[in-house]
Amino acid sequence: MRHILLAAAMAALGLASCSEGKFRVEGAITSAEDSVLYFERMGLDGPVAIDSARLGADGSFGFSGARPDAPEFYRLRIAGQMVNIAIDSTETVTVRADYPTMAAAYEVEGSPECAKIRQLALMQMELQGRTVALGRNASLTRQQAADSLDAMLRAYKDKVAREYIFADPAAPSSYFALFQTIGSYLIFNPDGDDSDIKVYAAVATAWDTFHPGTLRAENLHNIAIKGMRAERIMRAGSGGIDPSKVTTAGLIDIELADNHGRRRTLSELKGSVVLLDFHLYGMEGSPGRILMLRELYNKYHSRGFEIYQVGVDPDEHFWKQQTAALPWVCVRDPEGAASSRLAVYNVTALPEFFLIDRDNNLVARSSQVDDLGKAIEELL
Repeated sequence: MRHILLAAAMAALGLASCSEGKFRVEGAITSAEDSVLYFERMGLDGPVAIDSARLGADGSFGFSGARPDAPEFYRLRIAGQMVNIAIDSTETVTVRADYPTMAAAYEVEGSPECAKIRQLALMQMELQGRTVALGRNASLTRQQAADSLDAMLRAYKDKVAREYIFADPAAPSSYFALFQTIGSYLIFNPDGDDSDIKVYAAVATAWDTFHPGTLRAENLHNIAIKGMRAERIMRAGSGGIDPSKVTTAGLIDIELADNHGRRRTLSELKGSVVLLDFHLYGMEGSPGRILMLRELYNKYHSRGFEIYQVGVDPDEHFWKQQTAALPWVCVRDPEGAASSRLAVYNVTALPEFFLIDRDNNLVARSSQVDDLGKAIEELL
């Protein structure tokens, strides 16, 4: 009996070690007997086949893989029917569907992010259907159809940006939403208007912070930078803005006037460990927080620590009074609480801060830092 128990324990240990560090996608696709179900990774250059299975009468399947270092995207595919999957841990994701309606009527369990992606996919399909119906409506003029399409897209983007992307820009579902299409056209166009660029920049900043150095983070960052540069080039024709001010460092640059009237960029502090701080000097608790920052600045400045503080106070005179004696870089955003910079950095409450290393890479935001002094010490 003792030997049997020992053997059972060893077997259980073996099973645990085999599954450790792996994720699993399993379930059943019915009405698809003898069909080949492909499990594909959605790389930056397109889908890559990982595994496949010929389905039996019950449609059951199971695929597994090593846990990715950062969120990764996969899909289950039979012919042109697809189910999108996001993996960011060792979870087990269960998918159930019936093949003829696999893409539109599947059920998913085990992953809140996959559930959000399902919601986004269904919304995109509904938008696609409305777009096709609009194109077939012979009673509309070309201009009326174009205006209706523009209104539909703006309503869709507003909902997705507000309820999904800005709610959690670091989430895999937010990344997925950025690359949804109507036909062959991106719904959120990084070469389009300023609001679309801000959405890309918000997700890029989040991935720079939470998944630094990964291919997807770097790709997102480059897309955001390219869009911001193109947008500033267009504005430069009438506003005299220098497009070279958009940096290709590991952060989205900020350029604002300081309390002495000089234009100061966040990226000019490269070589130092920087605390990027968004602050409202008129809020309750501001004096105590400024005192805390003074103590940090006095302790670490000689070793290469800087603070770039962005004030969003509506009263410029009040802001200048409050910052006159501060030794670090104090700039003011004239857009105030409606600032596009707050949107880019997904700042939803003040105060908020980010830590930047000596190479201009975002390494953490406040929610990731338990001890700010210790975190600064580790970067110096």
